[in-house]
Amino acid sequence: MAVLVALGAFLMTLAGGWTAQRVTDRRHLVLGLAGGLMLGVVGLDLLPEALHAAGREVFGVPAALLLFVAGFLLAHLVERTLAARRAAHGGAEGHLHRAPEVGLTAAGAMVGHSAMDGVAIGAAFQVGGGMGTAVALAVVAHDFADGFNTFTLTSLYGNARRRAIGMLVADACAPLLGALSTAFFRLPEPVLGGYLGLFGGVLLYLAAAEILPEAHHEHPARSTLLCTVAGAAFVWLVVGLSG
Repeated sequence: MAVLVALGAFLMTLAGGWTAQRVTDRRHLVLGLAGGLMLGVVGLDLLPEALHAAGREVFGVPAALLLFVAGFLLAHLVERTLAARRAAHGGAEGHLHRAPEVGLTAAGAMVGHSAMDGVAIGAAFQVGGGMGTAVALAVVAHDFADGFNTFTLTSLYGNARRRAIGMLVADACAPLLGALSTAFFRLPEPVLGGYLGLFGGVLLYLAAAEILPEAHHEHPARSTLLCTVAGAAFVWLVVGLSG
C-alpha cells in the first residue's frame, strides 16, 4: 500500500513539473506562485511537523528552530561561496546569484525531501492504516508543489532544460525509493524532525532571497503578488484537508 501511494506521489510530482514547463511565457507568475508554495510549505507544513517531531530544546530553544536557522544560514553561505568563486573566474557581478550549482543544490535538496516523504509514508503505514492514509494524502497533495518548485529552481539558475527535467524525474522517483526503504529500517522521530527544520530553513532562504525578488524584478504586477498569496493559500488548504 505504501508503494502504491508513493506511485501517486510520483505522478503528482511529474504533473507539477509539467505545469511549470508549460507556463514559461508567464515566468513572473510562475516564480510568484513557486515562492508562495515554498513559503506555505515551510510555515504551514515543515515547521509544525519539525517542532512536533524533534521535541527537545537546546539552551531554551527548540532544536528544530535552531536547525531551521542553521539551514537558512547554510543556504546563504553556499550561495555566497559559489558567487565568490564565479567572481574570481571573471563572472559578471549581475549574474553572480545565477550560479547553476545553486539551482542544482536546491533541486537536490528537494529530491532529498521527497525521499523523506516516501519514508514518512512507509513509516506511517507501519503505525497503522489510518495514520498511513492521512500522511499519504498530505504527501501526494503537496508533491505537485514539489515538482513545480524543483523544475522552477533548476531552470531559474541557468541550468539547461534537460537538467531541469532530470532533476524533476529524480524528484518524482524519490518517494518510491523512500517508501521501499522503510522495509529495512525505521527512522527515529527526532532525526526526522531535525531534518525537516534544516530543510525548512534552506527552502525559506530560496523563496525570500531568490525566488520572490526575481518574480517582482521585471514584473512588479499585482497578479504576481496574487500568485504568491494563492500558492501559500493552496498549501494551507492541503494541510487543512489532510489534517
